[in-house]
Amino acid sequence: MFISRLGTVIAAPARRALRSLPVQCAILFIGAVQADALQAQDLLEMERPIAAGKSLWLEELTTLEIRDRIAGGYTTVIVPTGGIEQNGPYLSTGKHNLIVEGLCPAIAIELGNALCAPVVKFAPVDTFDPSSEAVRYPGTIRVRDATYVTLLDDISSSLRQAGFLDIVLIGDSGGNQRGMNAVAELLNERWKNEDARVHFVREFYTPGWEETERHTEEVLGVSEGDRDGYHDDIWVTAMMAVTDPEQIRYRERVDAGLASINGVDLTPLDATVDLGRKMIEFRARYTAAAIRKAIGP
Repeated sequence: MFISRLGTVIAAPARRALRSLPVQCAILFIGAVQADALQAQDLLEMERPIAAGKSLWLEELTTLEIRDRIAGGYTTVIVPTGGIEQNGPYLSTGKHNLIVEGLCPAIAIELGNALCAPVVKFAPVDTFDPSSEAVRYPGTIRVRDATYVTLLDDISSSLRQAGFLDIVLIGDSGGNQRGMNAVAELLNERWKNEDARVHFVREFYTPGWEETERHTEEVLGVSEGDRDGYHDDIWVTAMMAVTDPEQIRYRERVDAGLASINGVDLTPLDATVDLGRKMIEFRARYTAAAIRKAIGP
């Protein structure tokens, strides 16, 4: 029994007949490939038959919607990077991913001509030694430094191929910064005779975090007291709550009488979400200004 490229089961007698017709089969195969190519070209050139979706995330847009956004001036794309790691007893391991999930669209809106690539959810590590702080906690997922650089290289190259001219790398985890910088340097050298550029915007992380904390204390009037000793704080918790309160275990903490972090009360939930939204708005404005400076006129 033989299964053709089209998934059809071909019996032995028919196989023998096909072998006697190699030229005809080759012609049919080439014709099918050409037809597929023409169909793909037709898709790229066809008029969009329905109204465009409104999302700023590439993965939530159709090919035609992305094509038309780029043609309409959306030539900047943000590649947000996060991580999966331990964050104390209350926060999910996807802390960084939830934060950039809330921030990337806000930054794109501030820029006015940008879209968001899917979140790169894994942070790099230089060793998998079981005693290493970076990998010894259950649930932590890391990739090797070389893997991380290659992944960002491939993602950025795909985005350039799609027509984006300014590819912006931002990361919410400290461990991501070195790899993003390496990729930006590598690709800008590789593309030095082309229009596309990669911009590693370090300011998103530092001093972006510090400036958001300062703004929260001085403008929003919220400051922490004694620390609880966890990999957690009000800035992280509030911004996560904007995306998904389940990921800070809000209800479980209320039930256990533990709905606070570092001396800041998390109740009511609406107030914490509102605080997180204001933090996101500030950090988005701060980051958008840094991106504009990096891209230039």
